[in-house]
Formats: sequence, structure tokens, C-alpha cells
Amino acid sequence: MAAAGCGGSALSELPPGPGDPVRGESIAALAGGCGCHSAETGAPLSGGRALATPFGTFHSSNLTSDRETGLGAWTDDEIDAALRRGRLPDGSMESPVMPWYQYAGMADADARDLIAWMRTLEPVRRERSEDETFLPRLAFRAWALLFAPPLPEAPEEAPTEPLARGRYLVKHVSICGDCHTPRGIFGAPDSDLELAGHSGILPDDGVVPNITPDRATGIGDWDLDDLVSVLEMGMLPNLDSVSGLMAEVVDGVHGAPGYGRAPLEDLRAIAGYLRTVAPIPHAVREAKDNES
Repeated sequence: MAAAGCGGSALSELPPGPGDPVRGESIAALAGGCGCHSAETGAPLSGGRALATPFGTFHSSNLTSDRETGLGAWTDDEIDAALRRGRLPDGSMESPVMPWYQYAGMADADARDLIAWMRTLEPVRRERSEDETFLPRLAFRAWALLFAPPLPEAPEEAPTEPLARGRYLVKHVSICGDCHTPRGIFGAPDSDLELAGHSGILPDDGVVPNITPDRATGIGDWDLDDLVSVLEMGMLPNLDSVSGLMAEVVDGVHGAPGYGRAPLEDLRAIAGYLRTVAPIPHAVREAKDNES
């Protein structure tokens, strides 16, 4: 954790050579289209989305190739450092609203291909608004020191065996726990309730369901095809549709790719892994009802 706070890590540099933007688009789809970087108006991935948190409102950055307001003037290694280490070109740390500590385990090849895809985005000039927070930027470095989990060593290539791949995608690309795991008072994920859902934490989605295979409060009664249908089409087993942030990551935001455009075998790997995690009894909907 000290290494994370000081800007170093066990991560290797990006491998040499150009990435594959076609593969990178699949990685972007598995990452929910990087939807936090698309606002309600404007071009996809041009930033400007307001992200409300208990610590203030943060504004997402422009990922297009505009040289002045986007990533056009950044090197691939600088983009990678921000993506997987939380380190910006000026040496400062990113806000943990950007979950770099989860993307830290993304394979070198996947990171390279994702960045190659970002390079294909049409440049859009869009200045990033100032964050509205009472925290100084030094607080982000302190947060990394105190609360970021130990950074995993990123593999050169992503695993291909279905269960291992599903685990890798859930934890380091789709980062399902970023939304489905409750957080403590300092914003750190509660590892004892990983993927067990919560209520009343995310302003955009008051209730985030338990996606562990607990039969009473989670998805233990769902089969593999049920889970794949949610990821591919946003369709629940009762034929209702997902809404809110989940609908965004399935459909993509303003034309950005979402889970629905990801390779089917990867969606099946994610679903297969979710069926193997430890079931955690955590009735988030009832908890919300009791509070109201």
C-alpha cells in the first residue's frame, strides 16, 4: 500500500509495439464503455459527467484524442499510469472515484489495446470542470496509502481458462465490485461484503443488488443463462429490465460500447465466475425499506 501511495507499484510498463484497437473496443465494452466519462449531453467519452459522492462532486475527464482537453498529448505510458496506478502526468494522484486500484490488475496486453482504442476516438474539445470537494489533492495520496488494497501484479496476458478469465474480468476489467460492494465511511470497499450489494450509497442508483449466489438475498436461484441475459440484454429472469447505472453499462452511454457488445464467451465467463463466489446473506432491498 505504501508503494501505491508513493506512485510506484509492481506493475510492469506497457509492452512495446502498437495495441490492437479492435480488441481494445472489446475491452472497453467489458469495462461498461467507460461510462463515467460520458455525460448526458455531448460526445461519448468526452467527460463532463458529475459524480456525486459523500466527499463532494467530482467531474470525469475527457478521454478523446483532443490535444488540449483530452488525452491527445499524453503518451501511452502516461495513460497507463493513470489507468492502472492512479498517477497523473504531473505526479499527483487521481481521486479514488477513478478506481485505478481495481484496474491495476488489468493485463498489460489489455491495457495496451484499450489505449489503442481510445486513440481512435474523435477529438472533442471539452474542458473538465473543477471538482467540488473539500478535500485537497494530497488527500488522494493519503487515501491510497491507508485504504487502497495491495495492488496485484498485472499479468502480461489475460487468462483464457473460463473460470480464471471470469474472475479476472469481474475484478480488473468490468470491476463489478466497484458498484456492488458497499463502502465504509472513508469510501474504501468493504471486503467482507464483496459483491453483496448496498442501498443509499450511489446517488444515481439507490439500491444496488446482491450478486453473490445467496439463495435468499442474492442470485442463487439464477442459472448461467439468466446471468448472461442480464449482461447481454439487460433482461432479468422475471422478464423485467435493469435500469439506472446497470442499464448504462449494458447498453453503453451515447454510443460507447457496453456489455451488450462484448464477446459472448466473456459474458459467460463473468456469469460462470459469479456463480462460484461465496454466498453472502445481505438483503439490501429490505434494508432500504426499513430505513424509509
